[in-house]
Amino acid sequence: MSRVANNPVQLPKGVEANFTATQISVKGSKGNLELALHEAVEISKEGDTLRVAAKNNSRQAIALSGTFRALINNMVIGVSKGFERKLQLQGVGYRAKAQGNILNLSVGYSHPVDFEIPKGVTADTPTPTEIVLSGADKQLVGQIAAKIREVRPPEPYKGKGIRYLDETVYRKEAKKK
Repeated sequence: MSRVANNPVQLPKGVEANFTATQISVKGSKGNLELALHEAVEISKEGDTLRVAAKNNSRQAIALSGTFRALINNMVIGVSKGFERKLQLQGVGYRAKAQGNILNLSVGYSHPVDFEIPKGVTADTPTPTEIVLSGADKQLVGQIAAKIREVRPPEPYKGKGIRYLDETVYRKEAKKK
């Protein structure tokens, strides 16, 4: 059984955590995040550390306490340091351009694709073939990166498409005559 919930969550300087029985909110330099708590989980604050515990000894409560400890830790890291995900475009003529909250993608279709970036995530294009997404919410940054990758996923024969920077695409051999 995992013992993730036994580890306390350290609050760095400049990060505040306020909680009730049903909700926790974490505030820091990168923004505010809120999370609704499950009724089987309780939180206690001791100085600058948060502890998550199961209210009863049921299997579900113990599992949820570990899950919520990880979610709260991600919230604390997000509001203090932030999260970032990098995407790379590979293909002849493939390019991206960020204009405000619109990401313009030219990825081999007959028309450019305009992707709207939601509030809480910022998109930057340091080069025309690289996209950097950053934000405080780890889940939201990852979800937006996955949706952008979905516009043109990498194909296995030539490797063209949108991929994560650390992703390896396994290439297939072409059909032989």
